[in-house]
Amino acid sequence: MDIRQLKYYSAIFEHKNLSHAAAACSVAQSAISHHLSNLENDLGVLLFTRKPRGMEPTAAGIKLYEHAKLILKAVTSAEQDIRQASEIIAGDIAIGIPFSAMKAIGLPLMQAVLKDYPNVRLSIVESLSANTFTHLLSSDVDISLFYNPPKDDRVTMRAILEEDLLCVGKAAIIGDSNEPITFEELKALPTLLLRHGVSTRAVIDRPGLLSKLEAGIPLQLNSVNGMITGLLAGLACTLAPHVFASEHLDAGDLHSRPIISPSLTRKLYVGHLKDRPATRLAEAMVTLLESLIATEVDQGRWDARLTLS
Repeated sequence: MDIRQLKYYSAIFEHKNLSHAAAACSVAQSAISHHLSNLENDLGVLLFTRKPRGMEPTAAGIKLYEHAKLILKAVTSAEQDIRQASEIIAGDIAIGIPFSAMKAIGLPLMQAVLKDYPNVRLSIVESLSANTFTHLLSSDVDISLFYNPPKDDRVTMRAILEEDLLCVGKAAIIGDSNEPITFEELKALPTLLLRHGVSTRAVIDRPGLLSKLEAGIPLQLNSVNGMITGLLAGLACTLAPHVFASEHLDAGDLHSRPIISPSLTRKLYVGHLKDRPATRLAEAMVTLLESLIATEVDQGRWDARLTLS
C-alpha cells in the first residue's frame, strides 16, 4: 500500500465511479482500476461492490477510507509544513557586530529585519572586534563580524571588505596637511590604541609594527567612547579607518592623513562556528549583512573595498 494507491482509492470512494475518479486524478480509468485491484489483492478483502449505478463501499472499504483520510491529511500537513519552512524565514538569531561596522550598517540592518523579516527576532551584540570573535566561540552569538581574526579551525569565515587605516586626530597634533604621514613619523606622535592583544590586532595585524607603536604609548583603552573622547580633547591621535570617526571627520572636528611606508589596512570578516548546522535564517542574515555592507561601500558611505567574490 502506498500514498498513490490511497489517493486513487479515496477518489473512487468519494466519486463512487471509476471514470469520475480517474478524471479527478488525471489518470486513465484502466490505471485507477488496476490500482484498486492490486489494493484489494494485497489486503485480501473486497473494498467495493460493483453495481450498475456505481461503486458501493463494503464495511472494509469504509474503514479503509477512514484511515486513508487521516493518512492523506497527515501527508498534506507535512508537505505544507516543509514548504512553509522553506519559504518563511523565522526564528531567533544573535549577531555580533564591532563598533565600526555597527556605525555603518546598524540602522539599515534593523530597518531591513523589521520590514522584510517580520518573523525573525534579532539580537545585536555590539562590542570591540576581538569580543565579537570571542562571543562567537562561546556561542553567545550565532554569526559575527570581526576584523583581522586569528586563525581558528572552529570557525568558518569569509572576508567581506578591506579598508585603509588612517592617522586620525586633531590637526594641531597630526598637522592640517592631507599629505601622507610615514609610519616613522607616526611613531613620534602621541598615540592612543586599544589595549594590547587581540583588540589591537583587530586594528593592526602586523606584530612587528604593533610592538614598535605600543612601546611608546602611555594610554591604551578598551573603550571606543573613551578613545574618541581623547581624540576630540586633543590628547593624542590614533590609527583607524574613516568609518571609525566619520561624523567628526566630516564635521572638521578631527583630521585624517593616509599612512605610508608602509600603508596599513585591515579586513572585515563574517564568520560562524563550523559545528553549527546551517539554517535558512542564518544564511539569510549573512546574505543581508553582505548586501548592506556592499550597498554602503558602493554608495560611498563606507570608505572601503569589497573583497566578496
